[in-house]
Amino acid sequence: MTIIVGGALPDVALFLAQPEGPSAISTGSLFADKKAVLFALPGAFTPTCSARHLPGFVDKAAAFKEKSVDFVACLSVNDAFVMMAWSAKHDATNSITMIADGNGEFVRALGLERDMAERGMGVRSQRFAMVVEDGVVQNLFIDSPGGYGVSSAESVLIYV
Repeated sequence: MTIIVGGALPDVALFLAQPEGPSAISTGSLFADKKAVLFALPGAFTPTCSARHLPGFVDKAAAFKEKSVDFVACLSVNDAFVMMAWSAKHDATNSITMIADGNGEFVRALGLERDMAERGMGVRSQRFAMVVEDGVVQNLFIDSPGGYGVSSAESVLIYV
C-alpha cells in the first residue's frame, strides 16, 4: 500500500552521504521535529535525475528555506558513496541532504518502489516528492512511470 497524505513515515534505517563518509540514521530521527522536503528518484547519474530533478532542487534550495523548510533531502536506491559523488558533481553538498536507501527498504515501506529490472536497474524508487512535518506526510507528488514534472522543485515549492 502506498503512503498517503496524513500518514506517518515508516521508521527505516538509511545512510546520509556526508563528506566524512556514510552515516546511519533512522527516518524517525531524521524527520523528527522538522519540516522537510524529500524528493526521490530512480538513480543517481541517470539522465533526467542529473539534468533536471536534482539541479532543480539545488537551484530552489534557498526558496525552500524562505518557506521555513528545515532541509531538502534527495533519496535514491544507491549507496552512500554514489550519492556523495553525485552530490559533489552537482555542487549540492551545502544545499541538499543526500540519502542512500541502498537496499530499497524505505521506498518499499512507502509503497513507492519501481521494478526496473527490464532496464538492468533492479528495484528502484519511483520519482516522487513529499512535504513532511514531524514525520507526517503533508503533501505527496508522484510522477507517472518515466515522467517528470509533478515532483519537480518548481511544482513542490507551490505547496510548501
